[in-house]
Amino acid sequence: MNLSRNIHAVVFPSDGYYVANCLEVAVVTQGVTLDETLANLREAVSLHLEDEDLAELGLASDPVLSIIMEMELRDAAA
Repeated sequence: MNLSRNIHAVVFPSDGYYVANCLEVAVVTQGVTLDETLANLREAVSLHLEDEDLAELGLASDPVLSIIMEMELRDAAA
């Protein structure tokens, strides 16, 4: 079995918050700042994976978070 080392998360702004949504595991979190959101994401993923058999989830024993940031492009002249 080929185990993945990456857990991907998409972070995007929504109604005054940043929302982080993991793609491989069922974790969603938010924060007011980007730093807070990433700290919350790290903690939520760690707690979610605690006492889990990572191989059963298709993950290597030392997974890392890979973050994708979605942002709207605004007209620089505006």
